[in-house]
Amino acid sequence: MRIAFFAWLFSITLLLSFGISTVPVHSQCLNDQSSLLLQLKNNLRYNSAVSVKLVNWTQTTDCCRWKGVTCDKEGHVIGLDLNRESISGGISHLSSLFSLQFLQNLNLAYNNFNFTQIPPSFGNLTRLTYLNLSNANFAGQISIVLSSMTTLVTLDLPTLYFPGATSLKLENPNLLKLIQNLTGLKTLLLDGVNISAQASQWCEAISSSLPNLQVLLILRSRSFSFRLGQNNLSAQVPKFFADLPNLRSLHLCSSNLHRKFPEKIFQVSTLEALDLSGNSYLQGFLPQFPSNGSLHTLVLSKTNFSGTLPDSVGNLKMLSRM
Repeated sequence: MRIAFFAWLFSITLLLSFGISTVPVHSQCLNDQSSLLLQLKNNLRYNSAVSVKLVNWTQTTDCCRWKGVTCDKEGHVIGLDLNRESISGGISHLSSLFSLQFLQNLNLAYNNFNFTQIPPSFGNLTRLTYLNLSNANFAGQISIVLSSMTTLVTLDLPTLYFPGATSLKLENPNLLKLIQNLTGLKTLLLDGVNISAQASQWCEAISSSLPNLQVLLILRSRSFSFRLGQNNLSAQVPKFFADLPNLRSLHLCSSNLHRKFPEKIFQVSTLEALDLSGNSYLQGFLPQFPSNGSLHTLVLSKTNFSGTLPDSVGNLKMLSRM
């Protein structure tokens, strides 16, 4: 009897451990979601010889199985990744994209939207937590509607900047107005965006509005430059970075930084990556590092740092690049 009982128990355990857990769970796309995606495909211009996602979207297959599409268990589209899909031209504010009401993650990076403005209809995507429009050739003033997207955790807006080229800019609304409601942001990437505010203003905006910020990227951004009388364009690195309790990554390379770098920033225990390269007038020295330091990347090339390497660099057990 006991042998029979244990045999039964063993078979049930196998069924629960293997039989049930290995059955693939795949949601079926809702008709309205499929229709919206096909409308989007038909209204976008893209190179079918380069595309690997859009080109394979067909009415005969379940849209939840399409490349670049993620669905929830009810069949709503919650993720759309059209990164590097050779999309060209603008995107209409009436696009069916903005009717995907359950969308949480959207990636349109590395396409060519032909220096058009970011459509205000992005504000319709009220569930969005991740928005990546990096290097997609959007240009002009960033719409105030992005400030209403209060669920955003990651806002990725880097743009390739060339002298004389049209780029994304933050003038009206300025940076403060854009981020004042985005208190959940953990990652803010503004590489190459023209931020019109003085350094003191955008620093105050970030420190007061983004308590959860972990990653800030403002490479080659003109935001670090402001005019002091007849002096050359320059800016001092703000001390407030040392007060961000969750800061993990800070990239400020080639940003025309001057004066002394605040040594307390080196001592932020959560900081994992710091890149100050390409700021030839930025001065400073390496202080004593904390025993619980997390730095694994420290780049100071082409800066004006001086002094000796402190013994406490040995505290940085994870340091792999310097």
